[in-house]
Amino acid sequence: MEEIIYKPIGVVYSPFKEPQGVPIQSAAAVDIQGTVEIFPEYAEGLEDIEEFSHIILIVHFHLSKGFSLKVKPYLDDKLHGVFVTRAPSRPNPIGMSIVRLIRREGATLYIQNVDIVDGTPLLDIKPYVPEFDPREKFRIGWLQEHIHRLPKTKDDGRFTPH
Repeated sequence: MEEIIYKPIGVVYSPFKEPQGVPIQSAAAVDIQGTVEIFPEYAEGLEDIEEFSHIILIVHFHLSKGFSLKVKPYLDDKLHGVFVTRAPSRPNPIGMSIVRLIRREGATLYIQNVDIVDGTPLLDIKPYVPEFDPREKFRIGWLQEHIHRLPKTKDDGRFTPH
């Protein structure tokens, strides 16, 4: 299989200078603000983005080094397959975050509910459209008994190389 190479289209800036202490999902990062700087060659692709209240940021977990196929996620003390978690240390360290778009100024997006480390490379942006992803019946597996801990759970450094 051929190698896949992505180039960042911009950078996410946030108050979080290191992974430890970052909320583990944007739903738990209420009111935390940041910016997204889009590189000039991609700025034209932002046309009409301000018409959306929320956007999906696809990022490269640049601080993630190595991975394990079994991980102990932030919300549990048991090992689970990495693909049933949102752990940052994964075979392809790609993350996603749904953030609120406050405003756009040129190639800068002002965002809220940021759960991303400062300086994280941005791979893509997609508009958040609730009607595209609704599910009437769903299961959330092992998370069911732990999801109530989400608002208070922060990155504790377990996926950061020491």
